[in-house]
Amino acid sequence: MPKHARCPTQPEQRAAVLNRRRNLKMAASASAYVRGSTQHFYQCLDGQSIPAGPDIWICGDCHLGNLGPVANADGDIDIQIRDFDQAVIGNPAYDLIRLGLSLATAARGSDLPGVTTARMLEQMIEGYGAGLDGDAAAEKTNQRPQSVHVVMRKAARRSWKHLARERIENVKPTIPLGKSFWPLTGDERAAVDKLFATERLRGLATALRHRDDDADIEVLDAAYWMKGCSSLGRLRLAVLVGVGDQRAGNDNLCLMDIKEAVKSAVPCASPAQAPKDHAERVVTAARSLSPHLGDRMVAARLLGRPVFVRELLPQDLKVEIDQLSREEAMKAARFLASVVGRAHGGQMDAAARRRWRREIGCSTAEQLDAPSWLWSSVVSLVASQEAAYLEHCRRYAMEEAAG
Repeated sequence: MPKHARCPTQPEQRAAVLNRRRNLKMAASASAYVRGSTQHFYQCLDGQSIPAGPDIWICGDCHLGNLGPVANADGDIDIQIRDFDQAVIGNPAYDLIRLGLSLATAARGSDLPGVTTARMLEQMIEGYGAGLDGDAAAEKTNQRPQSVHVVMRKAARRSWKHLARERIENVKPTIPLGKSFWPLTGDERAAVDKLFATERLRGLATALRHRDDDADIEVLDAAYWMKGCSSLGRLRLAVLVGVGDQRAGNDNLCLMDIKEAVKSAVPCASPAQAPKDHAERVVTAARSLSPHLGDRMVAARLLGRPVFVRELLPQDLKVEIDQLSREEAMKAARFLASVVGRAHGGQMDAAARRRWRREIGCSTAEQLDAPSWLWSSVVSLVASQEAAYLEHCRRYAMEEAAG
């Protein structure tokens, strides 16, 4: 029996599989639970005493897995924020606390002592301040953690064949159905074909520098994509598109990611200034925080739902941190926070950056210390998230035993 014969074929059949997969992923580790529990994070953060920042676009879900190398349409690679599902116009302190919790959880998973977590938050706030001011020295190569060196070298070497082997398991112009990719219904496929017949999507497919702006495009294959964690259950499709003369080789193939946009769990400081359409919100935030990625995204509607579409490039990777040494922890905290600081600072003028530095308590190198609001927020969240993770694991084990 072929693998795709066991795939869910109707939207209502997918829900149970996706829910079970999400629960399994979140039970895998405390870090995985932190990544998949954005809503719980903000529930726990409610009532914490944190500084009120300027109203700017923030990631809203700024954990380690949402930072990494991103390529632009010209092939240039930079470390930027790479996920904007939860993005809103809001308080930049949320991104700092979310990153601090992610780093603290990684440190605990690496069995590092508590004093290392304290030092990580110190390095984090210093790196953020340097990035906020656009200090190029904040992201010097020799200050990058080893995990970033590794992923940048990997990104620079990657080609379409690497992407195809990872995402679609072969280099032929088809998407093999099985564990990750499921068949579309007739209505879903017709909606995909109609979407890619629009000028906006043709422009996205031809956006890379080496492609002809006037080239015709053709949907070669499409499938439902079981991908992610907290987003499992939303509409998610992979679409293989041919651009122009496909006899020219793999450069004229592109793999598109279509993802449903839903309401963010993050408190929005200025709802009137943000687009009402959730897909437009995601794309607008991406262009403000991560231009390499944002300029490769468009908002659209599919089957009556808001979706955002981007071409997957081989260079788009996430920073993988499995085990941290003390030195690696310090460098990771400083460097990744500087990336976030750069994304935030680019939306502020000089006066606003100065005010925000004072508000969050950025210290000088001679008097390095994590501000009390950041330390107390992270400590409180580590405790509440650990308890919630263990309870999640207990429920998951009970459901598995029962079913």
